[in-house]
Amino acid sequence: MVELEVQIPTAFDPFTEAKDSGAPGVKEYVHIRIQQRNGKKKLTTVQGLPKEFSYEKILKAVKKEFCCNGNVVHDKELGEVIQLQGDQRKNVQSFLVNADLVKKEYIKIHGF
Repeated sequence: MVELEVQIPTAFDPFTEAKDSGAPGVKEYVHIRIQQRNGKKKLTTVQGLPKEFSYEKILKAVKKEFCCNGNVVHDKELGEVIQLQGDQRKNVQSFLVNADLVKKEYIKIHGF
């Protein structure tokens, strides 16, 4: 009889090196969304900021700069989310880019 060596392939992830290298397409995005409330009232949410940032300090600076109210909400699935009164999408994007917290290519703005 002839004995054959059979190798069983294991699970292979071709993107493991890319995840570790910090390539541009791998990073998490910061999502800025708008939600409709009652009538004309709107709510802006910021999700996906890096965990090493202090959400309270960012919120305090944004509230002072744009004269709006807001808070940090702890969500089970999404983590910490910053909520702001009004349509602050463009303002928050410019604030995050100018403060060198997030690069512009890692920000996604959602809404109507």
